[in-house]
Amino acid sequence: MKIAFQMDPIQTVNIDADSTFRIAEEAQARGHELFFYTPDHLAFQEGKVTARGHYFTVQRVQGQHADLSEMQEVDLADFDVVWLRQDPPFDMHYITTTHLLDLIHPDTLVVNDPFWVRNYPEKLLVLRFPELTPPTTIARDLETIKAFKEKHVDVILKPLYGNGGAGVFRLDQNDRNLASLHEVFTGFSREPLIVQKFLPDVSNGDKRVILVDGEPIGAINRVPAKGETRSNMHVGGRPEKVGLTERDREICAAIGPLLREKGQIFVGIDVIGDYLTEINVTSPTGIQELERFDGINAAEKIWEAIEARRAG
Repeated sequence: MKIAFQMDPIQTVNIDADSTFRIAEEAQARGHELFFYTPDHLAFQEGKVTARGHYFTVQRVQGQHADLSEMQEVDLADFDVVWLRQDPPFDMHYITTTHLLDLIHPDTLVVNDPFWVRNYPEKLLVLRFPELTPPTTIARDLETIKAFKEKHVDVILKPLYGNGGAGVFRLDQNDRNLASLHEVFTGFSREPLIVQKFLPDVSNGDKRVILVDGEPIGAINRVPAKGETRSNMHVGGRPEKVGLTERDREICAAIGPLLREKGQIFVGIDVIGDYLTEINVTSPTGIQELERFDGINAAEKIWEAIEARRAG
């Protein structure tokens, strides 16, 4: 198959951690032809969805991990699969790419389905499963957020469309900064904030469960660095081996059918203790760590699911 990756520059990825690199590596091993472009080079031109980028091959040699062709323009309708893999922020630039990729899907299979990526961003899809999540409020209004804080005392405040742990604050009973943080966030963004009850179990780790076509295949635990609330690996969280619990499987059984129905082939959910906190559909990570810890080749399972959909 011909495979295109819409992603951040491949030249700078960490080949020992980046999930997109591992997916490309597995695709190459399966005989597929690879093309890469950044979202800035996606365009609609007189009825065609085009991209300017590079055909490439990969090898697991840091600094020499991607061999790129000369830049060229392609018609994405000529490809079998397009991967939507750039990192958030989930802003209008990101959303526009989903609208453009909608024009070629499903004749060209876009992974994950861009319509539902647009409609199910990570911190909003969980709202459909309130019985699985900690107490949560999404609001821009300061009084609403204050009322939630007064009720639950110890809370996590974060931007609704952020990623990687950026802008995440714990506000406990001694906090005096809620109003100031609200001023800062609303001063540069028109987006609401999300506030959740703090879960003390986060000290034991924030579990990333990987689902392929709605089925859980394994998990890794991400443990916060000393003195940190955030467990994201972008901010120093330590990955460690962990198994799936009965509660993890219960959560996956509840959300899996919807993910499969909506074409969300590669998904990473976040579980703290017994609670689902996020459903990551935009650019989930964690498959390299899962493979190192448990020997589970998630990339192979992802490609098997994609190839089955193409064959169907």
